[in-house]
Amino acid sequence: MTVNVTRKDIIFQPDTSRVIARFLFPSESRAVDLVQRINSLSDTEQSAMLTQVLRDFSKRHRSVSKIFEKHFEKVSAVLQRNGIDPHKFSRAQKVLIGSYFTMEYSIEAAAFFNPSIMEDPDQSEIGRNEKRVIISFRATGEGHISSIVFRSGIIDGLGNIKIGPVGKMLESPEQVKNHTYKKSSFSRKLGEMQDLNATAYNLMLDKLTDTFTYEELLRYVDETRDQLGNDPQSMLLLNEMLWLASSHYEMHFSVDTDISERVIFPIADTEMKGIEDARFVCFRDDDGEVTYYATYTAYDGVAILPKLIKTKNFYDFKVMPINGEVAQNKGMALFPRKINGQYAMLCRIDGVNNYIAFSDNINVWRKASILQTPKFPWEFVQMGNCGSPIETPAGWLVITHGVGPVREYVLGVSLLDLDDPSKVIGRLTKPLMSPNDKEREGYVPNVLYSCGQMLHNGQLVIPYAMSDHASSYATVDLEELLTALKEAGN
Repeated sequence: MTVNVTRKDIIFQPDTSRVIARFLFPSESRAVDLVQRINSLSDTEQSAMLTQVLRDFSKRHRSVSKIFEKHFEKVSAVLQRNGIDPHKFSRAQKVLIGSYFTMEYSIEAAAFFNPSIMEDPDQSEIGRNEKRVIISFRATGEGHISSIVFRSGIIDGLGNIKIGPVGKMLESPEQVKNHTYKKSSFSRKLGEMQDLNATAYNLMLDKLTDTFTYEELLRYVDETRDQLGNDPQSMLLLNEMLWLASSHYEMHFSVDTDISERVIFPIADTEMKGIEDARFVCFRDDDGEVTYYATYTAYDGVAILPKLIKTKNFYDFKVMPINGEVAQNKGMALFPRKINGQYAMLCRIDGVNNYIAFSDNINVWRKASILQTPKFPWEFVQMGNCGSPIETPAGWLVITHGVGPVREYVLGVSLLDLDDPSKVIGRLTKPLMSPNDKEREGYVPNVLYSCGQMLHNGQLVIPYAMSDHASSYATVDLEELLTALKEAGN
């Protein structure tokens, strides 16, 4: 049975004009030389230069002078070490100097893809059969660094989405490292990452209390470095400890920002090369409380680390690693509620098959079992999920991706048992969607991909990426799809 898919006309394209202001640091010696050159200018020349900079960039960034001041503060320790007192500069001079340590970064210049869609926490002032939605995207810029950005809109009863105005004054969040770590889980996660035979491990283990803060860890690491000198194995482990600890943090956006202006850009060392493929889900706890989670892949240029984002309002976010033997690969997707008292997660451990895992702790995943293996020619290379399962009366609806000849990514559909989602009760024998002639051209050709869907007014709404460049969305009649799944069986 062929399932009808309605592709919509909206295309979400990369926008090179959307930029953030990033800290730019050439090297310590060059930084000192640069400040000395700026300081050699007369007061009149400095004032004229600052006026020009603010004229050019104050309309491109919210509170740009504060950004410049922050960047000055980041180099103040360097200046102090090199005999330059940072306190001697006036505020205007600090702003000017900070501007030289700033660069603009176009967050979505290269690609705007891998979307997921969810209900907005705010459902006020909407019409009949309408729903306010948030769509997340993976935005990629220079150097292929990925971040998370958002769009908001209203979907009507026919499945048409009207996207709200898109802000241009992008904002990076205030970052806070106030996480308290548990010694037991911290050491266990460290053990998953590397050999723990280093001398530093035993010394650190003696220093760490049952719970500790990031600041305490920094102090213990400095003490251990002083004790051990330059032992390479120990230095590597100490760096890994800081690397792991830095992956816990909180982010806070100003309440006067539109959601389209909020950018979750890589902050921790674990994700310095990208925040990839966030799968957002609206999670409802047993008591009815709603929390939005997103699983994503942190990439530092060498290793990956599965991580979890938590928010209730899309202003305040908490970020933490996902621990356990299961958390070793990309593509983890959380079910939207507990099942039989446990959290449930789809995952891909070996890069080929679709797995399912259960846990009492949303941050720790120990065991997983194979849910599906490639069965049809269009998924022989590998398969995985395309976002969190969606609950229907007939079962858990799962959009999958399959990779076939010429590395073509297509979307499939499966249905899992509602009470025991480790049982597959329906699976389409043919792809639901394959890239058409327009969709197969892009940065990575022949790829259709999605990171999360939703139900609305009897329709399945599927946002999808087109060949890792731009995005669109489609709708499918839910009853028609469920009928096809029941006829197909497993």
